[in-house]
Amino acid sequence: MRIAIVNDLALAVEALRRAVRSIPGAEVAWVARDGAEAIAQCARDRPDLVLMDLIMPVVDGVAATREIMRRSPCPVLVVTASVHGNVAKVYEALGHGALDAVATPRLGLGGGLEGAAELVRKIATVRALADEPSASPADAVTVAPAAGSDAASGPLSPLVAIGASTGGPRALATLLGNLPRDLPAAVAVVQHIDAAFATGLAHWLARRTPLSVAPLLAPQALRAGHVWLAAGSGHLVLRDDLRLALATEPTDCLHSPSIDVFFDSIARRLPGGGCGVLLTGMGRDGARGLLALRAAGFHTIAQDEATSVVWGMPRAAAERGAAGEVLPLDRIAARVIAHIAKLAAAR
Repeated sequence: MRIAIVNDLALAVEALRRAVRSIPGAEVAWVARDGAEAIAQCARDRPDLVLMDLIMPVVDGVAATREIMRRSPCPVLVVTASVHGNVAKVYEALGHGALDAVATPRLGLGGGLEGAAELVRKIATVRALADEPSASPADAVTVAPAAGSDAASGPLSPLVAIGASTGGPRALATLLGNLPRDLPAAVAVVQHIDAAFATGLAHWLARRTPLSVAPLLAPQALRAGHVWLAAGSGHLVLRDDLRLALATEPTDCLHSPSIDVFFDSIARRLPGGGCGVLLTGMGRDGARGLLALRAAGFHTIAQDEATSVVWGMPRAAAERGAAGEVLPLDRIAARVIAHIAKLAAAR
């Protein structure tokens, strides 16, 4: 695995070099000292992964990520010396296609490497995503909505379940921003993002939608007009008592929170109770779960290729027959609103 380092600080570059060298089969492809140099280097020699700093001279990490994803797309992982000090820029970079963000490891007083474990873990995740097989013909399934499940029984609020990954923050801001304040449905979101940034992402999204947005840190009931975003450690699930909560199991998922685990829990407990939406992202997480939602009578939507930063997860869903519709991002909210209105009218 060839990994590029983009950072203007010599000590940070050395710490990142040591972290990369500690990973079997990984090597440093090249080093760029600013974003402009990184854009040019990626065009000449595209690596398997870019470790992108945020604050740099000439061109910063946000602009560099945007241009790399536009000109020479490849996985980008944001590394920042200050996780909380650069929160806004982190979400901007994630919106332009960075996979995730992590704190920069440090060289200790004795010359040892500190704080590299999380970076190494995230690099392993990127490698696993790259090695994931694409959907096979056997995965393609034609699913008919469950008979008689156009609406959930009882007074429980319908649910709009959304999964997103690479490019997700901007896509979520667009989708949630186009939903009305009086939406007669609850909304729950799983975005692949480091737990350190999840709460901040909820607050960032709250400024971009008329809906109420909050991080889910403790069990919560479904509430119309309210958006819960997975935060903290573990998977977001709908429990038997029909409350959203965090769960530690299963432990063998590539992602935590997992969109598949999230969607599966809803399909089992809320048949016909809303919409499932799978947005832009690398890999296949959410495709199997969206299929389960469709089989349970949910209206399911996948973002189309033209508007996705990475058309991995939505494509896998389309290939499985999990998506009832494949739509441009700017048309998804209208379809969600129409389906939720249909559910509300049936009650």
